[in-house]
Amino acid sequence: MKAVRLKTEYLNNPVGISITAPRLFWNVEGCIRQSAYQLTARDEYGNLLVDTGKVYSSSMNYRWKEKAVDWCTRVNWRVRIFDENDNASEYAEAYFETGLPENEEWPAKWITGNYRVNKKKRYPVDCFRKHFYCAEIKKARLYITACGLYEAAINGQKVGTAVMTPGITDYRKKMHYQTYDVTSYLKAGQNLIEVLLADGWYRGSVGSWGLRNQYGQETKVLAQLVMEYNNGVKETVITDGSWQWSNDGSICFADNKDGEIVDANRFPSYSGFARETRHNVIPAAANNVLVKEHEHFKPRLIITPKGKKVLDFAQNMAGYISFKIKAKAGQTLYLRFGEMLDFAGEFTQRNIQLKTKRKTTPLQEIKYVCQEGLNEYKTRFAIFGFQYVLVETEIDFDTSDFTAIAVYSDMEQTGWFDSSNRLLNQFFEATIWSTKGNSNDLPTDCPTRERHGWTGDAQIFCNTASYLFDYRTFAEKFIRDMYCWQRKDGCLPHIVPDGGADFYMYTMNGSSGWADAGIIMPYILYKKYNDRDILKRYLAGMRKYADFICNRCGRFSLLAMRLELDKADKKYLNNAGQHYGEWAEPEDVHKMHWRDFLITHPETATAYTIYIMDLMNEIEMALGNEKEAKTYKSFSEKCRKSYQALREKCPRYTLDTDRQARIVRPLYFDLLNEKQKEYAEKRLILALDNYGWRLGTGFLSTPLILYVLERIDKEYAYRLLENEELPGWLAMPKHGATTIWEAWEGNANSNAGLCSLNHYSKGALCSWLFEVMCGINVSYENHFVIRPVPGGSFKYANAQYQSIYGLIKSGWQKTAGGYEYIIDIPANCTAEVILPSGKTYNQQPGLKIYNE
Repeated sequence: MKAVRLKTEYLNNPVGISITAPRLFWNVEGCIRQSAYQLTARDEYGNLLVDTGKVYSSSMNYRWKEKAVDWCTRVNWRVRIFDENDNASEYAEAYFETGLPENEEWPAKWITGNYRVNKKKRYPVDCFRKHFYCAEIKKARLYITACGLYEAAINGQKVGTAVMTPGITDYRKKMHYQTYDVTSYLKAGQNLIEVLLADGWYRGSVGSWGLRNQYGQETKVLAQLVMEYNNGVKETVITDGSWQWSNDGSICFADNKDGEIVDANRFPSYSGFARETRHNVIPAAANNVLVKEHEHFKPRLIITPKGKKVLDFAQNMAGYISFKIKAKAGQTLYLRFGEMLDFAGEFTQRNIQLKTKRKTTPLQEIKYVCQEGLNEYKTRFAIFGFQYVLVETEIDFDTSDFTAIAVYSDMEQTGWFDSSNRLLNQFFEATIWSTKGNSNDLPTDCPTRERHGWTGDAQIFCNTASYLFDYRTFAEKFIRDMYCWQRKDGCLPHIVPDGGADFYMYTMNGSSGWADAGIIMPYILYKKYNDRDILKRYLAGMRKYADFICNRCGRFSLLAMRLELDKADKKYLNNAGQHYGEWAEPEDVHKMHWRDFLITHPETATAYTIYIMDLMNEIEMALGNEKEAKTYKSFSEKCRKSYQALREKCPRYTLDTDRQARIVRPLYFDLLNEKQKEYAEKRLILALDNYGWRLGTGFLSTPLILYVLERIDKEYAYRLLENEELPGWLAMPKHGATTIWEAWEGNANSNAGLCSLNHYSKGALCSWLFEVMCGINVSYENHFVIRPVPGGSFKYANAQYQSIYGLIKSGWQKTAGGYEYIIDIPANCTAEVILPSGKTYNQQPGLKIYNE
């Protein structure tokens, strides 16, 4: 019996957080029930901060009630539990450390390279260094951030394991810093701190066209090294004009999308000094996981029909490469990174690059000039989306010389799935990899071309992502970015952080299904983690956005669609603003045109208006705000009537359609009256019949369709799920996909154009595997509802979810007489198990098997 998985604000032993009265979490193992707990906390000097005594509660969390922890203070906390028989466990231990005071200027100075920037030019990586002396060290912390990307080293050792720091934000409004425990890096006597500074997102390529200087033109770094000696004296080394500087080191060029140019024969001279500068944003702690290196892969060598040498790492990923190779001075390696081979078997980047006569982007390449003897290289300031690497060199090499390294935010995997269908298992793993590949401090659409934080992608995938990974802090960082952007009128963005998008796309902010992420994502996290704090934190912004979309209803717009409705029916219809609509349906279902951007989308927009009003009603009720909840509920009901009139009276938006999305959406959001609902369910099945039971939905409705079909008849859902033809989920792994495709056709069509092969949105299917197929649903604190739904030609299916309350397992297998259900409930939890027959069981912790 013990407490396990101790976390502070959802993080493992965080250092440098800005939360001075944090929530502390744990799980329980080895007992039936936690009858009580005792938690104590002391600061680094041994002073007692908390002793709860014996608290009779089954809650596996503690909210800090005592005096807020001082800044820059380490707190060691421990918890023990008492089981159902009042036996006490040993203490389990963890720690956290607070960061620098919020909104307080640092003593350090921003420093930059000592040159005048021409925004049309690119510059080598800046190299800074500072020699300093210190006595015998008791404790040392490095606080550091940059406008750009930094890498710090002390006495020749890289500081920390994070990469691509400080991450991406809108640096004009918000910046994050990192805190590192560098006690072990220092020695008594002379020490050396070095910092490399690259363009990163700040000055480098951003967005589809690789636009530069989106957040500023002058890269800069801010750092302070705070040391406490054994004799009690404290001393700080800060960035200022005394730091030596040059930009003549080995990295001649670095761009987070285009790559690096490295000359191993160059070494920084540090012949100049840094220039002090300013930045008008005070850095803040991210309270989030960091981007780190993860899986390593070795390649096989492919010789293409044209004799080219290509490394195949067998897994599409986001990351970079390292190599160790012997060469002569001046010999070169030219590496290009891509996701696919063309139909002739040659390396290509055509699916990820935009081209004009003057520009090709992204380049995704490394140019390396060797020194004499052994050359060791690893990318520092770029990430690529790739499975294949084209190698052009005169140097003899072996495949073992190269290693691909997956790079993504350090989120713990929390969801696993297995079934009797090999293709579905591969699709699930592809979804895992697309999540990893699109989680470089930001949920992006793809790790190659755009790399944008599309809010639509994030909201449709958030539920799935929070099953697959411990997504809580990563998702909230994105939510903060959204509300950092929010306009005074309440509008929320379609892309965040703002930057890298073409100017004409500004009007797409507020697009239904995209901007709605500002309400949908906090709601999902609230439900998954039983966390009302996130609702409270963003409630004011959510209300502003709800008012924004309410004000669009019934409003005149020059771009509004002409509708055969009377004034009363139009009053609560959202027929204003520009919206993406369903987006990216198969071309033979709906071929998109540029005019789709210019017009309103009253069906989609009104549907999402109602959905957002329903969520706001539930959110306000959860926070005890009944008056506000009633207002949203009333508006939702009025919008429903307008929506029902639109679907009944306007031929353009009739339910009698083969466009599956236009039937799925109202059924999932419960927008129709009974007569319309009955008709829509039958018409959806006809639409699927007419399309050969292939997926005809687009971006927004693909995650919803199986839920709708299962409510009609589970076998309909399984029939669509098991389809292996394009367009379909299983067609992707059938054609060799190891990540999720952006377009249904992926690389299976020789005419496929600009199309990422690593785009997680269609993987949102996976939430259905957990919630319906295997039936895992978090209900409330320490309680689950397990409602498995077997079907189709599956012989078995199993899912595991490491929830906030512990690891829950649910699976089933077909037997001669029916099905056997295997349910394993974590300690200190209960579950209501509802079998397909309707039989209900109240299950206590442990494994239990049911048959019917």
